[in-house]
Amino acid sequence: MIRTVDLRGKPLDKAGYQELLPRATLDVASAMVAIAPILQRVKAGTEADLIALAEEFDGTTPASIRIPQSALDEALRNLDPKIRAALEKSALRIRKVHEDQRRSESTTKVVDGGTVTERWVPVDRVGLYVPGGRAVYPSSVMMNVIPAQIAQVSSIAVASPPQKEFAGLPHPTILATCALLGITEVYAVGGAQAIALFAYGMKDLCAKCDLVTGPGNIYVAAAKRALRGIIGIDSEAGPTEIAILADDTAIAADVATDLISQAEHDVIAAAVLVTTSTRLASEVEAELEKRVAATKHSERIRTALSGIQSAIALVDSIEQGLDVVNAYAAEHLEIQTSQSALDAKKIRNAGAVFIGRFSPVSLGDYSAGSNHVLPTGGCACHSSGLSVQTFLRGLHFIEYNQAAFTEILETVVTLANSEDLPAHGEAMTARLENL
Repeated sequence: MIRTVDLRGKPLDKAGYQELLPRATLDVASAMVAIAPILQRVKAGTEADLIALAEEFDGTTPASIRIPQSALDEALRNLDPKIRAALEKSALRIRKVHEDQRRSESTTKVVDGGTVTERWVPVDRVGLYVPGGRAVYPSSVMMNVIPAQIAQVSSIAVASPPQKEFAGLPHPTILATCALLGITEVYAVGGAQAIALFAYGMKDLCAKCDLVTGPGNIYVAAAKRALRGIIGIDSEAGPTEIAILADDTAIAADVATDLISQAEHDVIAAAVLVTTSTRLASEVEAELEKRVAATKHSERIRTALSGIQSAIALVDSIEQGLDVVNAYAAEHLEIQTSQSALDAKKIRNAGAVFIGRFSPVSLGDYSAGSNHVLPTGGCACHSSGLSVQTFLRGLHFIEYNQAAFTEILETVVTLANSEDLPAHGEAMTARLENL
Protein backbone atom coordinates (compact mmCIF):
# COMPACT_ATOMS: atom_id res chain seq x y z
CA MET A 1 0.00 0.00 0.00
CA ILE A 2 2.82 2.43 0.82
CA ARG A 3 6.24 2.46 -0.79
CA THR A 4 9.53 2.12 1.09
CA VAL A 5 12.51 4.39 0.50
CA ASP A 6 15.77 3.05 1.96
CA LEU A 7 18.00 5.97 2.94
CA ARG A 8 20.37 3.92 5.05
CA GLY A 9 23.98 4.49 4.09
CA LYS A 10 22.93 7.50 1.99
CA PRO A 11 23.85 10.72 3.77
CA LEU A 12 22.41 13.26 1.33
CA ASP A 13 22.06 17.01 1.27
CA LYS A 14 18.74 18.78 1.61
CA ALA A 15 17.96 18.65 -2.10
CA GLY A 16 18.81 14.96 -2.24
CA TYR A 17 16.33 14.04 0.48
CA GLN A 18 13.68 16.26 -1.11
CA GLU A 19 14.13 14.46 -4.42
CA LEU A 20 13.64 11.03 -2.84
CA LEU A 21 10.58 12.14 -0.85
CA PRO A 22 8.62 14.00 -3.54
CA ARG A 23 5.21 15.53 -3.08
CA ALA A 24 2.13 15.22 -5.24
CA THR A 25 2.40 17.45 -8.28
CA LEU A 26 0.01 20.37 -8.54
CA ASP A 27 -0.23 22.18 -11.86
CA VAL A 28 -1.14 25.58 -10.46
CA ALA A 29 -0.04 27.28 -13.69
CA SER A 30 -2.66 25.37 -15.70
CA ALA A 31 -5.25 26.08 -13.02
CA MET A 32 -4.46 29.80 -13.35
CA VAL A 33 -5.29 29.62 -17.04
CA ALA A 34 -8.55 27.83 -16.26
CA ILE A 35 -9.69 30.36 -13.68
CA ALA A 36 -8.72 33.52 -15.58
CA PRO A 37 -12.20 33.89 -17.16
CA ILE A 38 -13.80 33.39 -13.73
CA LEU A 39 -11.70 36.13 -12.17
CA GLN A 40 -12.57 38.53 -14.96
CA ARG A 41 -16.24 37.60 -14.75
CA VAL A 42 -16.34 38.38 -11.04
CA LYS A 43 -14.35 41.59 -11.49
CA ALA A 44 -16.80 42.94 -14.05
CA GLY A 45 -19.89 41.17 -12.75
CA THR A 46 -22.77 41.32 -10.33
CA GLU A 47 -24.36 39.04 -7.77
CA ALA A 48 -26.20 37.35 -10.65
CA ASP A 49 -22.84 36.22 -12.04
CA LEU A 50 -21.87 34.71 -8.67
CA ILE A 51 -25.18 32.84 -8.54
CA ALA A 52 -24.61 31.57 -12.09
CA LEU A 53 -21.12 30.39 -11.10
CA ALA A 54 -22.61 28.56 -8.13
CA GLU A 55 -25.02 26.79 -10.48
CA GLU A 56 -22.12 25.83 -12.75
CA PHE A 57 -19.58 24.69 -10.15
CA ASP A 58 -21.60 23.80 -7.06
CA GLY A 59 -24.78 22.51 -8.67
CA THR A 60 -27.02 24.77 -6.63
CA THR A 61 -28.69 28.16 -6.85
CA PRO A 62 -28.30 30.32 -3.74
CA ALA A 63 -31.22 32.64 -3.09
CA SER A 64 -28.62 35.30 -2.30
CA ILE A 65 -24.85 35.32 -2.05
CA ARG A 66 -24.76 37.08 1.31
CA ILE A 67 -26.19 34.94 4.07
CA PRO A 68 -29.00 36.68 5.97
CA GLN A 69 -28.58 37.06 9.71
CA SER A 70 -31.69 34.96 10.24
CA ALA A 71 -29.98 31.97 8.62
CA LEU A 72 -26.91 32.39 10.83
CA ASP A 73 -29.09 32.62 13.94
CA GLU A 74 -31.12 29.59 12.91
CA ALA A 75 -27.99 27.52 12.27
CA LEU A 76 -26.72 28.32 15.75
CA ARG A 77 -30.08 27.50 17.34
CA ASN A 78 -30.18 24.14 15.59
CA LEU A 79 -26.55 23.24 16.29
CA ASP A 80 -26.13 19.94 18.12
CA PRO A 81 -25.39 20.92 21.76
CA LYS A 82 -22.51 18.44 21.89
CA ILE A 83 -20.90 20.00 18.80
CA ARG A 84 -21.48 23.48 20.21
CA ALA A 85 -19.79 22.54 23.48
CA ALA A 86 -16.84 21.07 21.56
CA LEU A 87 -16.53 24.20 19.42
CA GLU A 88 -16.68 26.46 22.46
CA LYS A 89 -14.05 24.47 24.33
CA SER A 90 -11.74 24.43 21.32
CA ALA A 91 -12.28 28.15 20.69
CA LEU A 92 -11.25 28.95 24.26
CA ARG A 93 -7.98 27.07 23.78
CA ILE A 94 -7.30 28.63 20.38
CA ARG A 95 -7.99 32.07 21.82
CA LYS A 96 -5.71 31.43 24.80
CA VAL A 97 -2.74 30.47 22.60
CA HIS A 98 -3.29 33.28 20.12
CA GLU A 99 -3.77 35.96 22.79
CA ASP A 100 -0.10 35.44 23.63
CA GLN A 101 0.81 36.36 20.04
CA ARG A 102 -0.17 40.00 20.51
CA ARG A 103 2.61 42.42 19.60
CA SER A 104 3.44 45.42 21.74
CA GLU A 105 4.63 48.82 20.62
CA SER A 106 8.35 49.50 21.01
CA THR A 107 10.30 52.74 20.81
CA THR A 108 14.03 52.79 20.10
CA LYS A 109 16.04 55.85 21.09
CA VAL A 110 18.53 55.98 18.23
CA VAL A 111 20.22 59.17 19.52
CA ASP A 112 19.20 62.00 21.81
CA GLY A 113 16.24 63.58 20.06
CA GLY A 114 15.84 60.78 17.49
CA THR A 115 13.44 57.87 17.92
CA VAL A 116 11.90 55.11 15.83
CA THR A 117 8.67 53.59 17.14
CA GLU A 118 7.27 50.35 15.80
CA ARG A 119 3.52 49.96 16.12
CA TRP A 120 1.60 46.87 15.07
CA VAL A 121 -1.47 47.90 13.14
CA PRO A 122 -4.17 45.47 11.92
CA VAL A 123 -5.22 45.38 8.29
CA ASP A 124 -8.53 47.16 7.77
CA ARG A 125 -10.50 44.31 6.24
CA VAL A 126 -9.97 40.59 5.69
CA GLY A 127 -11.71 37.87 3.72
CA LEU A 128 -11.49 34.44 5.29
CA TYR A 129 -12.04 31.39 3.12
CA VAL A 130 -13.44 28.17 4.56
CA PRO A 131 -13.46 25.23 2.11
CA GLY A 132 -16.32 22.83 1.49
CA GLY A 133 -16.40 19.70 -0.63
CA ARG A 134 -15.41 16.37 0.87
CA ALA A 135 -15.69 17.57 4.46
CA VAL A 136 -17.07 20.37 6.60
CA TYR A 137 -14.54 22.54 8.41
CA PRO A 138 -15.92 24.54 11.34
CA SER A 139 -12.41 24.19 12.77
CA SER A 140 -11.10 26.32 9.88
CA VAL A 141 -13.62 29.03 10.78
CA MET A 142 -12.12 29.19 14.27
CA MET A 143 -8.52 29.04 13.07
CA ASN A 144 -9.05 32.02 10.73
CA VAL A 145 -11.51 34.15 12.67
CA ILE A 146 -10.00 34.03 16.16
CA PRO A 147 -6.51 35.34 15.24
CA ALA A 148 -8.11 38.10 13.13
CA GLN A 149 -10.31 39.12 16.05
CA ILE A 150 -7.37 39.15 18.46
CA ALA A 151 -5.44 41.30 15.97
CA GLN A 152 -8.44 43.67 16.17
CA VAL A 153 -9.26 43.61 12.48
CA SER A 154 -12.30 45.84 12.27
CA SER A 155 -14.00 44.21 9.26
CA ILE A 156 -14.11 40.43 8.82
CA ALA A 157 -15.93 38.53 6.07
CA VAL A 158 -16.17 34.76 5.58
CA ALA A 159 -16.86 32.86 2.36
CA SER A 160 -17.69 29.17 2.03
CA PRO A 161 -19.10 27.22 -0.92
CA PRO A 162 -22.88 26.86 -1.29
CA GLN A 163 -24.13 23.32 -0.72
CA LYS A 164 -26.82 21.65 -2.81
CA GLU A 165 -28.15 19.67 0.15
CA PHE A 166 -28.65 22.88 2.14
CA ALA A 167 -30.59 24.85 -0.48
CA GLY A 168 -27.59 26.87 -1.62
CA LEU A 169 -26.34 27.82 1.83
CA PRO A 170 -22.92 26.82 3.16
CA HIS A 171 -22.97 23.90 5.57
CA PRO A 172 -25.04 24.81 8.66
CA THR A 173 -22.18 23.96 11.01
CA ILE A 174 -20.05 26.56 9.20
CA LEU A 175 -22.81 29.12 9.60
CA ALA A 176 -23.33 28.20 13.25
CA THR A 177 -19.63 28.57 14.00
CA CYS A 178 -19.60 32.01 12.37
CA ALA A 179 -22.56 33.01 14.52
CA LEU A 180 -20.91 31.57 17.61
CA LEU A 181 -17.85 33.77 16.99
CA GLY A 182 -19.91 36.87 16.24
CA ILE A 183 -19.27 36.95 12.48
CA THR A 184 -22.23 38.46 10.66
CA GLU A 185 -20.81 38.91 7.13
CA VAL A 186 -20.85 35.51 5.43
CA TYR A 187 -21.05 34.69 1.71
CA ALA A 188 -22.18 31.54 -0.10
CA VAL A 189 -19.40 31.51 -2.66
CA GLY A 190 -16.54 29.09 -3.19
CA GLY A 191 -13.41 28.46 -5.20
CA ALA A 192 -11.63 31.05 -7.30
CA GLN A 193 -14.74 33.21 -7.43
CA ALA A 194 -14.64 33.68 -3.66
CA ILE A 195 -11.05 34.90 -3.76
CA ALA A 196 -11.94 37.22 -6.66
CA LEU A 197 -14.92 38.61 -4.74
CA PHE A 198 -12.66 39.49 -1.81
CA ALA A 199 -9.94 40.88 -4.07
CA TYR A 200 -12.09 43.09 -6.27
CA GLY A 201 -15.15 43.64 -4.13
CA MET A 202 -18.58 43.98 -5.72
CA LYS A 203 -20.84 47.03 -5.66
CA ASP A 204 -23.83 46.70 -3.33
CA LEU A 205 -22.62 43.30 -2.11
CA CYS A 206 -19.10 43.04 -0.73
CA ALA A 207 -16.43 45.64 0.00
CA LYS A 208 -12.90 44.98 -1.28
CA CYS A 209 -10.63 43.26 1.24
CA ASP A 210 -6.97 43.92 1.97
CA LEU A 211 -6.02 40.34 2.82
CA VAL A 212 -7.43 36.87 2.21
CA THR A 213 -6.53 33.80 4.27
CA GLY A 214 -7.59 30.19 4.52
CA PRO A 215 -6.96 26.87 2.78
CA GLY A 216 -8.64 25.59 -0.37
CA ASN A 217 -8.27 23.46 -3.47
CA ILE A 218 -5.93 24.03 -6.42
CA TYR A 219 -8.27 26.65 -7.91
CA VAL A 220 -8.25 28.63 -4.67
CA ALA A 221 -4.44 28.41 -4.67
CA ALA A 222 -4.35 29.54 -8.30
CA ALA A 223 -6.63 32.49 -7.58
CA LYS A 224 -4.45 33.53 -4.66
CA ARG A 225 -1.39 33.44 -6.91
CA ALA A 226 -3.13 35.34 -9.70
CA LEU A 227 -4.51 38.04 -7.41
CA ARG A 228 -1.56 38.46 -5.07
CA GLY A 229 -0.66 42.13 -5.15
CA ILE A 230 -4.26 43.14 -5.67
CA ILE A 231 -4.86 41.48 -2.33
CA GLY A 232 -2.53 40.16 0.33
CA ILE A 233 -2.56 36.40 0.95
CA ASP A 234 -1.42 34.10 3.71
CA SER A 235 -0.11 31.31 1.45
CA GLU A 236 -1.00 29.06 -1.48
CA ALA A 237 -2.06 26.11 0.63
CA GLY A 238 -1.52 22.76 -1.06
CA PRO A 239 -2.61 19.24 -0.11
CA THR A 240 -2.18 18.33 3.53
CA GLU A 241 0.82 16.33 4.68
CA ILE A 242 2.14 14.55 7.73
CA ALA A 243 5.64 13.32 8.50
CA ILE A 244 6.43 11.16 11.52
CA LEU A 245 9.92 10.64 12.91
CA ALA A 246 9.88 7.44 14.97
CA ASP A 247 12.22 4.88 16.51
CA ASP A 248 11.53 1.41 17.88
CA THR A 249 9.78 2.85 20.96
CA ALA A 250 6.87 4.06 18.83
CA ILE A 251 3.64 2.05 18.74
CA ALA A 252 2.68 0.91 15.25
CA ALA A 253 -1.05 1.48 15.79
CA ASP A 254 -0.40 5.11 16.80
CA VAL A 255 1.76 5.74 13.78
CA ALA A 256 -0.58 4.03 11.32
CA THR A 257 -3.71 5.83 12.52
CA ASP A 258 -1.91 9.18 12.36
CA LEU A 259 -0.83 8.53 8.78
CA ILE A 260 -4.39 7.50 7.93
CA SER A 261 -5.88 10.58 9.57
CA GLN A 262 -4.14 12.96 7.18
CA ALA A 263 -4.57 10.70 4.14
CA GLU A 264 -8.30 10.97 4.84
CA HIS A 265 -8.30 14.57 3.58
CA ASP A 266 -7.46 14.01 -0.07
CA VAL A 267 -6.22 11.47 -2.59
CA ILE A 268 -3.09 13.61 -3.01
CA ALA A 269 -2.47 14.07 0.73
CA ALA A 270 1.04 13.03 1.77
CA ALA A 271 1.87 10.63 4.61
CA VAL A 272 5.55 9.96 5.37
CA LEU A 273 7.11 7.84 8.11
CA VAL A 274 10.83 8.28 8.77
CA THR A 275 12.14 5.54 11.05
CA THR A 276 15.26 3.75 12.24
CA SER A 277 13.26 0.58 12.91
CA THR A 278 12.55 -2.03 10.25
CA ARG A 279 10.34 -3.79 12.78
CA LEU A 280 8.20 -0.68 13.22
CA ALA A 281 8.04 -0.19 9.46
CA SER A 282 6.73 -3.74 8.96
CA GLU A 283 4.24 -3.42 11.79
CA VAL A 284 2.96 -0.09 10.47
CA GLU A 285 2.44 -1.61 7.02
CA ALA A 286 0.40 -4.41 8.59
CA GLU A 287 -1.63 -1.92 10.63
CA LEU A 288 -2.33 0.15 7.52
CA GLU A 289 -3.68 -2.84 5.65
CA LYS A 290 -5.98 -3.70 8.52
CA ARG A 291 -7.14 -0.22 9.46
CA VAL A 292 -7.55 1.35 6.01
CA ALA A 293 -9.94 -1.41 5.00
CA ALA A 294 -12.05 -0.78 8.10
CA THR A 295 -12.30 3.01 7.99
CA LYS A 296 -15.01 5.07 6.30
CA HIS A 297 -13.00 6.75 3.52
CA SER A 298 -10.85 3.74 2.74
CA GLU A 299 -10.66 4.25 -1.03
CA ARG A 300 -9.51 7.84 -0.72
CA ILE A 301 -6.99 6.93 1.99
CA ARG A 302 -5.60 3.97 0.07
CA THR A 303 -5.07 6.17 -2.99
CA ALA A 304 -3.21 8.76 -0.93
CA LEU A 305 -1.01 6.21 0.84
CA SER A 306 -0.09 4.43 -2.39
CA GLY A 307 0.78 7.66 -4.20
CA ILE A 308 4.29 8.92 -4.92
CA GLN A 309 3.84 11.54 -2.18
CA SER A 310 3.66 8.94 0.61
CA ALA A 311 6.44 6.66 1.85
CA ILE A 312 8.16 4.87 4.69
CA ALA A 313 11.77 6.09 4.77
CA LEU A 314 14.34 3.94 6.55
CA VAL A 315 17.29 5.78 8.10
CA ASP A 316 20.45 4.76 9.94
CA SER A 317 19.92 6.99 12.97
CA ILE A 318 17.68 9.59 14.52
CA GLU A 319 20.30 12.17 13.54
CA GLN A 320 19.86 11.22 9.88
CA GLY A 321 16.11 11.15 10.42
CA LEU A 322 16.24 14.73 11.71
CA ASP A 323 18.11 15.76 8.58
CA VAL A 324 15.45 14.07 6.47
CA VAL A 325 12.45 15.69 8.18
CA ASN A 326 14.16 19.10 8.24
CA ALA A 327 14.72 18.77 4.50
CA TYR A 328 11.14 17.63 3.91
CA ALA A 329 9.68 20.52 6.00
CA ALA A 330 6.30 18.93 6.61
CA GLU A 331 3.12 20.82 7.32
CA HIS A 332 2.61 18.52 10.34
CA LEU A 333 5.56 16.77 11.96
CA GLU A 334 5.23 14.23 14.76
CA ILE A 335 8.19 13.15 16.89
CA GLN A 336 7.63 9.70 18.39
CA THR A 337 11.07 8.76 19.70
CA SER A 338 12.52 7.80 23.07
CA GLN A 339 13.88 11.35 23.43
CA SER A 340 11.05 13.14 21.64
CA ALA A 341 11.31 16.45 23.53
CA LEU A 342 15.06 16.69 22.93
CA ASP A 343 14.75 15.64 19.31
CA ALA A 344 12.00 18.22 18.75
CA LYS A 345 14.43 20.98 19.74
CA LYS A 346 16.47 20.10 16.65
CA ILE A 347 13.58 20.76 14.27
CA ARG A 348 14.05 23.87 12.14
CA ASN A 349 11.56 23.32 9.35
CA ALA A 350 7.94 22.32 10.00
CA GLY A 351 4.53 23.95 10.08
CA ALA A 352 3.80 22.55 13.54
CA VAL A 353 5.61 19.95 15.65
CA PHE A 354 3.73 17.36 17.73
CA ILE A 355 5.83 15.83 20.50
CA GLY A 356 5.22 12.36 21.94
CA ARG A 357 2.46 9.80 21.45
CA PHE A 358 -0.21 11.87 23.20
CA SER A 359 0.19 14.84 20.85
CA PRO A 360 -1.23 13.56 17.54
CA VAL A 361 -1.91 15.88 14.62
CA SER A 362 -5.65 15.41 15.15
CA LEU A 363 -5.27 17.27 18.44
CA GLY A 364 -3.79 20.26 16.61
CA ASP A 365 -6.44 20.08 13.90
CA TYR A 366 -9.10 20.93 16.44
CA SER A 367 -8.36 21.56 20.08
CA ALA A 368 -4.68 21.90 21.03
CA GLY A 369 -4.92 25.68 20.79
CA SER A 370 -2.37 25.90 17.97
CA ASN A 371 -3.38 26.97 14.46
CA HIS A 372 -4.00 24.39 11.75
CA VAL A 373 -3.60 26.72 8.75
CA LEU A 374 0.02 25.79 8.06
CA PRO A 375 2.59 25.97 5.23
CA THR A 376 2.57 22.99 2.87
CA GLY A 377 4.72 21.75 -0.01
CA GLY A 378 8.02 22.46 1.76
CA CYS A 379 7.14 26.11 2.38
CA ALA A 380 7.81 25.57 6.09
CA CYS A 381 11.46 26.18 5.16
CA HIS A 382 10.61 29.88 4.82
CA SER A 383 7.07 30.45 6.09
CA SER A 384 5.02 29.99 9.25
CA GLY A 385 1.43 29.12 9.95
CA LEU A 386 -1.49 31.49 10.34
CA SER A 387 -1.27 33.61 13.47
CA VAL A 388 -2.26 36.97 14.91
CA GLN A 389 0.86 38.31 13.17
CA THR A 390 -0.69 37.43 9.78
CA PHE A 391 -3.23 40.19 10.30
CA LEU A 392 -0.81 42.82 11.60
CA ARG A 393 1.65 45.17 9.92
CA GLY A 394 4.64 46.72 11.64
CA LEU A 395 4.67 50.46 10.96
CA HIS A 396 7.71 52.58 11.79
CA PHE A 397 7.12 56.10 13.12
CA ILE A 398 10.27 58.23 12.83
CA GLU A 399 10.69 61.41 14.85
CA TYR A 400 13.92 63.47 14.95
CA ASN A 401 14.31 66.90 16.51
CA GLN A 402 16.51 69.64 15.03
CA ALA A 403 19.66 68.68 16.89
CA ALA A 404 19.42 65.00 15.96
CA PHE A 405 18.62 65.94 12.36
CA THR A 406 21.62 68.28 12.11
CA GLU A 407 23.97 65.67 13.58
CA ILE A 408 23.15 63.07 10.89
CA LEU A 409 22.68 65.47 7.95
CA GLU A 410 26.18 65.10 6.48
CA THR A 411 25.95 61.29 6.60
CA VAL A 412 22.66 61.28 4.66
CA VAL A 413 23.97 63.76 2.07
CA THR A 414 27.12 61.67 1.57
CA LEU A 415 25.14 58.48 1.02
CA ALA A 416 22.64 60.21 -1.29
CA ASN A 417 25.44 61.58 -3.47
CA SER A 418 27.17 58.18 -3.52
CA GLU A 419 24.00 56.75 -5.05
CA ASP A 420 23.75 59.65 -7.53
CA LEU A 421 20.53 60.83 -5.95
CA PRO A 422 21.46 64.43 -5.09
CA ALA A 423 17.85 65.54 -4.61
CA HIS A 424 17.72 63.27 -1.58
CA GLY A 425 20.56 65.25 -0.05
CA GLU A 426 18.99 68.55 -1.08
CA ALA A 427 15.83 67.56 0.81
CA MET A 428 18.09 67.49 3.88
CA THR A 429 20.10 70.68 3.31
CA ALA A 430 17.00 72.70 2.35
CA ARG A 431 15.92 72.54 5.96
CA LEU A 432 18.97 74.60 6.94
CA GLU A 433 17.62 77.52 4.91
CA ASN A 434 14.80 78.32 7.35
CA LEU A 435 16.24 77.63 10.79
